[in-house]
Amino acid sequence: MGHRLPKKVYEKELRRLQAQLVDMQAWVQSTGARIVVLFEGRDAAGKGSTIKRVAEYLNPRVTRIVALPAPTERERTQWYFQRYVPHLPAAGEIVLMDRSWYNRAGVEHVMGYCTNAQYHRFLHQAPIFERMLVEDGVHLLKYWFSVSDVEQEKRFRSRNDDPMRRWKLSPNDVLSITKWEDYSRAKDTMFVHTDIPEAPWFEVDNEDKRRGRINMIAHLLSQIPYTDVEREPIDIPDRPEPRGYERPPRNGTGLVPDYAATLQGQTD
Repeated sequence: MGHRLPKKVYEKELRRLQAQLVDMQAWVQSTGARIVVLFEGRDAAGKGSTIKRVAEYLNPRVTRIVALPAPTERERTQWYFQRYVPHLPAAGEIVLMDRSWYNRAGVEHVMGYCTNAQYHRFLHQAPIFERMLVEDGVHLLKYWFSVSDVEQEKRFRSRNDDPMRRWKLSPNDVLSITKWEDYSRAKDTMFVHTDIPEAPWFEVDNEDKRRGRINMIAHLLSQIPYTDVEREPIDIPDRPEPRGYERPPRNGTGLVPDYAATLQGQTD
């Protein structure tokens, strides 16, 4: 991929694409469409920051981000896909999955959190499960975010040095450096078994996050057959004349202190 996309070009195009996402959301609400978007990829590949840009201006009652924690003891005894089913969209909803059922084909397999039998059963059942979703009318999109080993390590070190983002770095993330080839083989095998015509994989080169975000959002919009929805204009009425209401006196109890006043006089 080419040089880093200039910031002004990136911000202008991102804004335009985000406006189109709002239009797509209106179509989803109007038609009762159901959309599921899976965000998968290497640790530190930029999945979360892309999801943030996708959802930034969307209605959280319509577009939900799903990022499930580790399964409970009870969930470990369920059919593997069972814990994901309740999070699937109803009519007029969009679900963005920050990692998904593909945990089993990646981290669970590489780190030994599942048995070989469970792993191979997943590779067999995932295409069946996804065909069922698509046959039922769900728009299912699967994105794999790629990043080089050099860039991944650079992002890990950046997170470790930043107290605001250190929470993003887990022991499993760091181990992905030493298990780079294992994860590569797991991804290749996953693609062989689950890159199906009904729900193909789309790979995002996210070495440059700006380019990756723009490319992913533009592709997402191209995959959904949405049309512009005419919205009813909203008239904001004039405020009526006062009718004698007086606000009760306040003694300051419960009032948030004016911390901002202590900052007056400070310069950038």
